[in-house]
Amino acid sequence: MKLHVLVEDVETARAAVAGGATVVQLRLKGASTEDVVARGAPFRELGATFVVNDDVEAAVRLGADGVHLGRGDSGAERALDEGLLLGLSAASVEEAQDAERRGAAYVGAGPVWATPSKEDADPPTGLDGLREICAAVAVPVVAIGGIDASNAADCIRAGAAGVAVIRAAGDAAALRAAIDAAL
Repeated sequence: MKLHVLVEDVETARAAVAGGATVVQLRLKGASTEDVVARGAPFRELGATFVVNDDVEAAVRLGADGVHLGRGDSGAERALDEGLLLGLSAASVEEAQDAERRGAAYVGAGPVWATPSKEDADPPTGLDGLREICAAVAVPVVAIGGIDASNAADCIRAGAAGVAVIRAAGDAAALRAAIDAAL
């Protein structure tokens, strides 16, 4: 759970795993299930936990380890029935507690800081909001939103089990070093 990278291509995923990423999340916004399955096949061989973003059917067909669902996405029950690791997004303590009750193996909390990677993101929680979410649930919390090597350790010190990045996926080695130093 230390370092999640959200990527669109296997080349970036390979480089991130080589740099220390522990979870690779295939994120193809707006893609059909068929396209996700076609593009996701090589991800099983990366040597990291493989998670599919938003698409339970694609995760099942790919034999992925898990699926991460946003707050408005359906499929949590099916994901659990299929034996998938379930990650659910939360932007508040209440949403994190609900995610835990629904069977989430981890909560993706944020955005911690403003991020250009998600245009419809909620207002940032900041480190105080992240700290409150981490204290409110027993499952691991993975911080997301505006995170890079300069602030990843702050998220760990606030109680997060790990961080998730999109733009900083190419800087996995520096991120992993910051995370490990904070642990």
